[in-house]
Amino acid sequence: MTNERAWQSLGDYARLSPDLVIAAVEHAGFVCDARVFALNSYENRVYQVGIEDALPLIAKFYRPARWSDAQIREEHQFARELFAAELPVIAPIADAQGETLFRYGDYRFALFPRKGGQGMEAGDAEQLYRIGMLLGRVHQVAKHKAFEHRPALTAQRFLADASEQVCQRIPTDLREAYLRTVNELTQRVEGSGLAQATTIRTQGDCHVGNILWTRDDGPWLLDFDDCQAAPAVQDLWMLLCGDSREQALQIGELLAGYEQFADFDVKTLSFIEPLRSMRMVHHAGWLALRWDDPAFPPAFPWFGSSNYWQSHLQDLQSQLLRLQEPPLRPF
Repeated sequence: MTNERAWQSLGDYARLSPDLVIAAVEHAGFVCDARVFALNSYENRVYQVGIEDALPLIAKFYRPARWSDAQIREEHQFARELFAAELPVIAPIADAQGETLFRYGDYRFALFPRKGGQGMEAGDAEQLYRIGMLLGRVHQVAKHKAFEHRPALTAQRFLADASEQVCQRIPTDLREAYLRTVNELTQRVEGSGLAQATTIRTQGDCHVGNILWTRDDGPWLLDFDDCQAAPAVQDLWMLLCGDSREQALQIGELLAGYEQFADFDVKTLSFIEPLRSMRMVHHAGWLALRWDDPAFPPAFPWFGSSNYWQSHLQDLQSQLLRLQEPPLRPF
C-alpha cells in the first residue's frame, strides 16, 4: 500500500479499451494482430496481446499512484538481473535504449514474454525441492545488492496502515474488538525480532500462483510487483500448506533444495507465524482499500458481509494462539 494514502480515481482503467491497449503496445514498437485477451489481475490490468509473425506478449498496465517510476524500474531491474544470471524468471522486455517502463497517454505499462506452463501442485515434495533450488539461486544473487526505492516489509505497512483501511469498512460493533486484536498481534510481531532480522531483496509475494511449472525447465518465477526488502523466509513460507506436520515436511524439502545454493538461518522459521499474521491483516486492508474499484465486488462477493468480518476477526484471534506455539522445524 506504499504511496496510496490518496490514490487516484480508476477512471483511467475504465477507459482502458482493447483499442487503447493495442495503440500502447504499437507505440512501444510492436505490430499487433488485433487479438487482445484480458487476464486475471486485480491490482493492475494485464492483457495478452497478439503480435504479427511473433509470439504474443503480456502487457501489464500499472495501477495509478501505487508505485513511483523509480520503484517500478527497480522491480524491473531486479527481475532482469536475475534473468541475466540465467535464472528462470519472467523479466520485462527492454527497448533499444534499455527502457522497460513505457508510457502511452496517462498510462504506464511494461511488456513481458508469454511463457507457457501450468501451476505447481501444492505440497508436492519434488516440486518444492526444485523450487527451493530456484529460490536459493535467486537469493544468492539478491543479497549482493540492496533496494534503494522499493519498500521494506514492516509492521507499519502490513499492520498499522492496513488496519486503518479495514476500520473504514468493518462494522462499528466489531471495530473495538478488531483493533484490540490487531494491537495484540502487533505486540507479538514486534516481540518476535522480525524488525531486527537481516533482509535481502525478495520476490515478496512468492506463492503457488506466482510460480509457473514447465515440463522441460521446471519452475519459473513471475510477477515481481510486490518485491521488497524482507528476510529470506518471506519467499518460502507462502508455499507451505496443510497441518503442522505437512508443513514441516514441505519446509524440509524447500530447504534441502535451497541450501544447495545459499545458506539459510533456520532460526528465522520462527518468523513464519508473525509474517502470516501480517499478511492476513494486509489482505483485508487491501480489499478494503480497493473496494471502490468496480472489478473487486464481483471478484470478492463475500468481502464486507457480516459473516466475513466475524470470520476474519476469529481467524486473527486464532492467530494469536498460533503465535504462542513452538516455531516450525523441518523434518
